[in-house]
Amino acid sequence: MNDTNNIDIINQIRSKVDIVDIISEYLPLTQRGKNFFGICPFHDDTNPSMSVSREKQIYKCFSCGASGNVFNFIMDYEHISFKEALVLLSQKTGIDIGNIQVKKENNKYEEFYNIYNIALKYFQNNINTIQGKQAKEYLEQRKIDETIIKDFSIGLSLSTRDGLLKLLTRKKYNNKLLNDLGLTVNNYDNFIDRIIFPLWDTNGKVVGFSGRIYHQNSKQNKYVNTKETPIFKKGQTLYNYHRAKEFARREKSIIIMEGFMDVIRAYSIGVKNVVALMGTAMTKEQVNLVKRLSSHIILCFDGDDAGRKATLTNGDMLVKAGIDNIKVIALENNDDPDTYILNNSSENFKALIENAINYSDYKINSLKKGINFNSDIEKSEYINKVIKEVSTIKDEIRVEIVLKNLAKEFNLSYNTLEKRLLEMTQEEEKRQVVIYETKSSKKKNNKYEKATYEYLYYMLINEQAIIYYDQQNIFFPIEKARYLASEISYYYKKYGIITIADFYTYLQDKKDLMELLKIVLTYDVKEKVEKEEIEALAKVIREYNVSQEIQRLKEKMKDKIDPLEKAKLADEIRMLKIGSV
Repeated sequence: MNDTNNIDIINQIRSKVDIVDIISEYLPLTQRGKNFFGICPFHDDTNPSMSVSREKQIYKCFSCGASGNVFNFIMDYEHISFKEALVLLSQKTGIDIGNIQVKKENNKYEEFYNIYNIALKYFQNNINTIQGKQAKEYLEQRKIDETIIKDFSIGLSLSTRDGLLKLLTRKKYNNKLLNDLGLTVNNYDNFIDRIIFPLWDTNGKVVGFSGRIYHQNSKQNKYVNTKETPIFKKGQTLYNYHRAKEFARREKSIIIMEGFMDVIRAYSIGVKNVVALMGTAMTKEQVNLVKRLSSHIILCFDGDDAGRKATLTNGDMLVKAGIDNIKVIALENNDDPDTYILNNSSENFKALIENAINYSDYKINSLKKGINFNSDIEKSEYINKVIKEVSTIKDEIRVEIVLKNLAKEFNLSYNTLEKRLLEMTQEEEKRQVVIYETKSSKKKNNKYEKATYEYLYYMLINEQAIIYYDQQNIFFPIEKARYLASEISYYYKKYGIITIADFYTYLQDKKDLMELLKIVLTYDVKEKVEKEEIEALAKVIREYNVSQEIQRLKEKMKDKIDPLEKAKLADEIRMLKIGSV
């Protein structure tokens, strides 16, 4: 990213936006002093550990180390390229980027995406041929019309066993790769006579397929999926995420369902802030994905026992992730969302969304199931479970209401329940402290590494540190630090100024140095530094170089037999020691 014209335009766009305003569009920020803090979306964060600086126009997480300027945030949050982030911000600022050239990232999986795109077109073409008539009739019976088929790129695999295989081998793709990608099995098509649903990543790229039977009385498995690959991990994917993210931010909520058809049906009636799991239990990666969309999450699973169990499992996981605005659409009569919408109306389903109940209320009600209230032991266990659930509620008024209802229902003293709640809360706080202390223990850098990182930080905020680095020809003990220092020095000489936010952009295509820059910025340094402090850090770095040279000379002395040569080396060591004082 060394073209001066490109850099000037990019920096102009960056300077026209306020990073605090942009990040606030994605997640809530609270001002503390001169910085703003929020829940970091890049790790499993429950306490605000991400700081956003309006002065420096950068963000950094003190827990996971994520940091960068406004471009980096959008790229990592949206899972998009630098060019895409640049276009997005250029539209906000009204600055024309023209024919600006950005170095394309080398994607080693580009071939995988190309193969899946060819397969997608093949499946889509099939469903629109005479051979797709039966599949179309099945979809029409399920109230899936042409618009939905096109919107969700629904296709069809033929009854022939090698149609896709022949197409892809004609395009010079080898059989082993096709087997590895789950499109073929033992050199035959993996999907035979099935309706095909493409699976997308968070950016809308096809990364796999799911094939569903449509013939009645078929004894085959209902669904067949492509296997996991480097670009498709079931636990890191949410169906329809790439479409839902825009609508989730608009509606300020995200609805989570179980199946593809549930999502497609909801989408067809205008409920578009909806995703589906690739299984029944959410993973940490999926939790982090939905956290990026909204802090208001609505669970809408099937109304059978399995669906109720899934609601509780996933609700608890979201609570542990620090999300406290969780609601539930509780379907009855074993309905799934698809069936409910078909049997009722879009207005009825939208009313269910509006009247979704708090997850804590749903869980408390579900805890009653199977309890023998004639047994004092089971009754006590139930009450303790309810109090434990109450301990997760942050609204003090709701806490009091639940406890008063519980006291009335079981003829207990409110003070007894309140005391038990306090005990549980204190126990949980102690447990969290232990967990935090365990997680926070990490490798400590020695004084030379610390001095290196601090000096590099000062080079980014104080031009005197750059000038002294050039004058003294400082040699850092860490190889990557030497490269980073050289880039900082070069940038300053070329542009006459350096700001951390713009330097991030400059390093965009230098991934190793970008990672080191993030480490450097985790150090807590003074914003203003005197020349004497810069010189003191440089002295520590020189001490390391001297100690390494002394060690090298000592090793060399061991191999010498001649007393004069040994004496000469000893004198060199003495002079080095004197010079380092």
